[in-house]
Amino acid sequence: MAEFNNTNLADFSGVWVFCEQRQGKLQPTVLELISEARKLADDMGGEVCGLLLGGKGVGDAMVKELGAYGADKVLVAEDDLLETYTTDAYAKVICDVVMEKKPEIMLIAATNIGRDLGPRCAARLHTGLTADCTHLDVDVEKYAAFLQESSTLPQAQIDALDRADRNLKMTRPAFGGHLMATIICPRFRPQMATVRPGVLKKGEYDEAKANAVVVEKVAVQLSDADLQTKVLEVVKEAKELVDLTGAEVVVSVGRGISKDVETGIKLAEELAALFGGVVGGSRAATDAGWLTADHQVGQTGKTVHPKLYVALGISGAIQHKAGMQDSECIVAVNKADSAPIFDVADYGICGDLFKVVPMMIDAIKAAQASK
Repeated sequence: MAEFNNTNLADFSGVWVFCEQRQGKLQPTVLELISEARKLADDMGGEVCGLLLGGKGVGDAMVKELGAYGADKVLVAEDDLLETYTTDAYAKVICDVVMEKKPEIMLIAATNIGRDLGPRCAARLHTGLTADCTHLDVDVEKYAAFLQESSTLPQAQIDALDRADRNLKMTRPAFGGHLMATIICPRFRPQMATVRPGVLKKGEYDEAKANAVVVEKVAVQLSDADLQTKVLEVVKEAKELVDLTGAEVVVSVGRGISKDVETGIKLAEELAALFGGVVGGSRAATDAGWLTADHQVGQTGKTVHPKLYVALGISGAIQHKAGMQDSECIVAVNKADSAPIFDVADYGICGDLFKVVPMMIDAIKAAQASK
């Protein structure tokens, strides 16, 4: 590895986003990261740079989209050995470019690929990595406002924050979601974080920015000798996975459907269908095998913020609430009036879901028919 001094902090600038693409399509969470990077860069007075890796011609269809959501520049690395993701190839190319151009912040989506790639790059660059972040701040005043709204820290402790601190404040759940930890990387650069998909909001598409984005091709120094593994074939699983993070309506079921699982899921599916939504579930529902893992909402599942979230028979453990509490409207149905889910619900119905949901379905059908 070339000599790389990452302790001279003044040499580093800008916010970079690893722009994960698969078969020529950007992963949805990339645009969330670009939008967030734009906010961070504006607070720092720096630029946003997307880093796009793939086979020949990979950047042609995606660069303008990255610009539209906040990227000032997109670095494009093209090589036949980057056509399909491998840890060795992607880590080498990314680390080579980082060592040459020295970004201050590097953001990676906490997808399957991101969770594999982030730690490898951080280790090679001898810097820190905060995994599975749910909130990012550079500006201390904004961070203080976040703490006032989302934490139980005493106001005196918040007031005592160093207002001159320009380190990236990377916040993530800890100890099973029972507390939130904010981590900084004060001595090394770049400051690296993987960010949980779905927790950040995508900005608005800006055509002027799309047309103004700068594209820079980077030289790729990569050979077969750099690769420890070779992808012989990519086989896609035939089943269709549910898109929880992109849904505007999510109807989730929990342990409360246990007395008649089949009926409970059918009721959830019917209710979701009336709204054009999808069915989700708590960890209890997926652990029991009632739903597949791609339906799971919560800290160890997907984070969602739909326009409407309906929780059926879900008690509302803190791990589940962490994945859905930012929904625009939350409706909860539970037999126990003390269920924690009611603490975050906009509308709560204390009753048997097997009696309540059919009434909801009938009422919605009647309302739709009268229009």
